[in-house]
Amino acid sequence: MDSSTDQIRDIPEDHPRTGVAGRMLDGLAHLCIMVSGVLLVFLIVSFGWLVFGRYVLNNTPTWVEQSSLLIVVYITCLGAAAGVRHNTHLSIDMVREALPAIPRTIMCHLADLFVLVFGGFMAWQGSILMMDNTTRAIPMIGLTESWRAAPLAICGVLMVVFAGANIVERLTHKTRV
Repeated sequence: MDSSTDQIRDIPEDHPRTGVAGRMLDGLAHLCIMVSGVLLVFLIVSFGWLVFGRYVLNNTPTWVEQSSLLIVVYITCLGAAAGVRHNTHLSIDMVREALPAIPRTIMCHLADLFVLVFGGFMAWQGSILMMDNTTRAIPMIGLTESWRAAPLAICGVLMVVFAGANIVERLTHKTRV
């Protein structure tokens, strides 16, 4: 059985994940997944239009490639942020799970702390990229390059919030790690 599934089942009713803040964070992560799903559908439809335009109409839509690159960045970043909240990222936890409870908990805190620092750096640098690229246009779609950097800043902020919440939840309640 998946360890993240075990964690969710072992959460007591008074745990922060079941409180207002926990439900809001879970809702935010769910919103990230929903937006990613809608964007994925749009990506598939746009590639269908590309193939239809190229081979049936003999008129290739030029906007599909650039919009697809932009959409993939949003899908990836929003999915990565939701993965931090749901603890669904790929990890090798064989060593951690073999340790006693205290070192295992410390390793979980360290992992979340690294994600928190990385998310902060990502938000900071992503916002710098956004501000520096407000005048450069993405070819073929007319948006500024800031739209391409925005998911980095958004994902970074979400990663900081979600990793911080994971640490707080682990510190305030005794749950199985």
